[in-house]
Amino acid sequence: MGISATGDSATEPKLRRYPAFVRFWLASTVSDFGTYITTLALSFLILVSMNGTPLDQGLVNAARWTPYLLFGLVAGVWIDRLPRRTVLIGGDVGRGLILAGVCVTAATGTISVTALVILMFAFGTLALTSDAAYQSFLPQLVPRSLLTKANARLQQSDTVAQTTGSAVAGGLVALVSAPGALLVDAVSYFFSAGVLLSLKGPSGQAPVRSKQRFHRKVAEGLRWVYGHSHLAPLAWSTHIWFIGSAILGAVLPTVILNDLGLGSLGLGLVMGCSGIGAVVGTTLSTRLGHRWGTGTAMVAARLAQPFAVALVAVAPLAAGGQHAGDTYGAPLYWPGELWAAFALAGLGQLLFGMAMGVEGPLEMGYQQAVTPDRLIARMSATRRSINRGMIVIGAPLGGVIATVAGTEAALWAATVFLLLASLVLLFSRFRGARIEVQQLSDEEALIP
Repeated sequence: MGISATGDSATEPKLRRYPAFVRFWLASTVSDFGTYITTLALSFLILVSMNGTPLDQGLVNAARWTPYLLFGLVAGVWIDRLPRRTVLIGGDVGRGLILAGVCVTAATGTISVTALVILMFAFGTLALTSDAAYQSFLPQLVPRSLLTKANARLQQSDTVAQTTGSAVAGGLVALVSAPGALLVDAVSYFFSAGVLLSLKGPSGQAPVRSKQRFHRKVAEGLRWVYGHSHLAPLAWSTHIWFIGSAILGAVLPTVILNDLGLGSLGLGLVMGCSGIGAVVGTTLSTRLGHRWGTGTAMVAARLAQPFAVALVAVAPLAAGGQHAGDTYGAPLYWPGELWAAFALAGLGQLLFGMAMGVEGPLEMGYQQAVTPDRLIARMSATRRSINRGMIVIGAPLGGVIATVAGTEAALWAATVFLLLASLVLLFSRFRGARIEVQQLSDEEALIP
C-alpha cells in the first residue's frame, strides 16, 4: 500500500488530499484481502472437503458470474437511480451474510454443490451491483487527471492482498478449515461496510433522473462501448481474455490440489506468486503507460500472458504424473520433481500477475477518463456483464475439457484463448491509444 504507482513520491500528496478516496481505498483493500481467501477456500471446499470434480468447480465459478450475464446490461441504469455509497454498503453487508451462511452449512456438513451454486449466484448478484457503483463512484472522489493513479493505488492494494491473502489462505485452511477461512472474508465485508458508512457522500452525487426510456438507456450504453473507436476493440479483446482466464481459474486448483498433491498451502503459494507479480506490474503500470503509450503497454502485457499460462501447462510434465492423487501438504515433504513443477507453475503465475498488474490500472483509467460521467455506470455494467458472461462460458468449458481430455489440455486451451485476445488488441486501433491525449476534462465529462 505504500508503493507509489509511478515511482515518484512527489505524486503521493495529490491523492492524500482527498480523504474520501483514502477511506474508500481502505474499505476496498480490506475487502480485497478477504476475497482472495475465499477464492482459495472455496476451491479447497469443493475439490477436497466435498470430493468434487473440475466440473463442479467450473459450475460454482459460473454461478458466481451468471448474474452479470443476466442482469448486467440493466444494472448500470438501475445504479444511476441510487446513491452509489448506499449500493456499495448494501453489497458488502449482503455478501458478508452469504459467506457466513456458507461457513455454517459447510461446518455442519449440510452443504452441497447445488446449495453452493445457489449461494454463489446470490453473492454474484450483489457483486454486480457493487461493481457498477464502484466504477461510477471513483470519479466522484478524485479529479479525472488522477483517475489512473487512483486506479493504480486500488489495484496495488488488490495485488498486495492477492499476494498475502492467497498465502495466508492456504495456512488458514490447514489451520481452521475452509469454513473458518470463509468466515474471515465475511468479517472483511462487514468491516468494509463500516468504513463506507463513515464516509460522507461526495458533492454532486445526486442520483441520475432521466425521462429517457429504460431500453434506450441500455442501448446508449451498448453503443458507447461497441461504437467507440478504441473502447470497442478493447472490449472484444477482453471478452475473449475472460474465456481463457475462466478456463485457467477452473482448472488450476485441480492441477495443484489433485494432480500434484501440493495441498492448500501449495495452492496458496502458487496463487501468491501471481500476487507478487501483480505488485511489480502495478508499480510499473503508470510509468510504462506514459513512456510507451496506454495502448502499446497494454498490448505488450497481453502478449506476455499466453506465454505465462504455457509455463503452468508444462508444470505437470516436470512432476512426471507419478504424484497424482497424493497430498504432500507442507513444502518440506515435497519430492524434487514437485519442486520443479511448483517452480514452473509459480513462475507462470508470477509473469501472468505482472502482466495483469501492468494492464489493469491503464485499462480502468482509460475507460473512465474517456467516458462522460452520465455514461460511466452503464459503460462499466455493459463491459462487466459481457466479461463475466464469458466466465459463465469459460469456467464450465474448462471443467468439461479437464474431465474429458485432462487438465493439461484445458490449460493449453486457456493459452490459445489468451493468445487470440492479445492478437485482437495488437491489430486494432487501440494500439495507439494514449490516455493523456484522449481523456475528457472535468468540464467536458459533466456535459449531459
